[in-house]
Amino acid sequence: MAIGVLGLTAGLALGGALLLGALGWTLQRTVDAEALRTADAVALLADEDVLPDPLPVAGGQLRVQVLDAQGRVRAASIDADRLTPMLRPDQLEPGTRQRLVVGGQRLGLAGPVRVVTVPAGGPGEPLTVVVGKSMADVRHSLDVVRTLLLVGFPLLVAGLAVVAWRVVGATLRPVEALRSGAAEITGRAGPGRLPVPEGRDEIHRLAVTLNDMLDRLESARDRQRAFVADAAHELRSPLTTMRTELEVARRLADRTDWPAVAESLLADTERLARLVDDLLLLARLDEASSRGDDPVRQTVGPVELGELLRAVAARHPSPPVELVPPTAPLWTEGEPDELRRIVVNLVENAVRHARSRVTLTVTGPHPAAVPVPSAGPVAPAGRVTPAVPVVPADPTLPAGRVSPTGRVLPDGRSRPPTGSCPTAGSCPTAG
Repeated sequence: MAIGVLGLTAGLALGGALLLGALGWTLQRTVDAEALRTADAVALLADEDVLPDPLPVAGGQLRVQVLDAQGRVRAASIDADRLTPMLRPDQLEPGTRQRLVVGGQRLGLAGPVRVVTVPAGGPGEPLTVVVGKSMADVRHSLDVVRTLLLVGFPLLVAGLAVVAWRVVGATLRPVEALRSGAAEITGRAGPGRLPVPEGRDEIHRLAVTLNDMLDRLESARDRQRAFVADAAHELRSPLTTMRTELEVARRLADRTDWPAVAESLLADTERLARLVDDLLLLARLDEASSRGDDPVRQTVGPVELGELLRAVAARHPSPPVELVPPTAPLWTEGEPDELRRIVVNLVENAVRHARSRVTLTVTGPHPAAVPVPSAGPVAPAGRVTPAVPVVPADPTLPAGRVSPTGRVLPDGRSRPPTGSCPTAGSCPTAG
């Protein structure tokens, strides 16, 4: 603000100086034009040798003299001195037009006097017409304008400064309100919205955009908190199981079947490792989504479903998990790791709820389906479980992303119900 006022002051001062200069130059040109016009008229009379005495002059502020080659006054106006020339001999240059400023004492006038000379007469008798006009009126006019500028410019600058202060203050008041609102939101570290000004201008649009951004950030923060809580719960389950098994084994002491304990702990460790791997995968997918990449489509390729089921069945003892290998290779298109995780989650759900066995089969050929029959209460024998595709709640997330254990995650991931299976174009069956 201060820099703007200083710049305005400098600009007005420069403008005032230019105004004074232009006004002085214009007034002086006016005086010169009037004096030269009078001198040319007298020179014309001298050339015709009809000089009257006294010389006729329009106006009472002009002094006219006609000088000969020796500098003597040959004719003069009624108010001009007939004995003393207006110019000294060293100032006069016969035969040339001159413009000079001399003191008014020599002419009997107040202030400086503008003097012009015009040659006249013939070669045998050269004459010089000298016309003088007082510059007192010009100086007075310039003094008046200068005084007005010196008095008016400070008042003008002060008035403009006040107006600019009010205008800038009114313009920045919504910005200050936005800053205060942002500081309040930051201070309480909670949800909030910035005040939106009533005017439909750039500040209004900025406030609306910032509020939309805050809403998205708050939504993302809520999803992140819920996801972290759910992931912590998922990780706590195998850890709690491992701790319980170790405490029981320590209590039983010599009666503990340590090979069985080691086998159980190894299975829980593998499950925990899968959870960590899935969490890392989700983090990479989120990072790729924030950059606009599509990592799922980049790794899509043919997958042989029979080999996929063999790899999943090898992770579980038989019984309860039984694999019915397909009679011929059955292929589908998909992301291998995502398909493996989906099938693993489904099989683990089936194992947890099965009473006797879990049978893995592949049907086809177009499209191929992977039924997961489960002899348990979730899907009684002879009945079909409705198909529930794995579709995220948020349509902007890639389809097929599930939690490490198939649970519904608050950040938009979902899982199929126990006993169902997402496939490349068919519904799962259970029996």
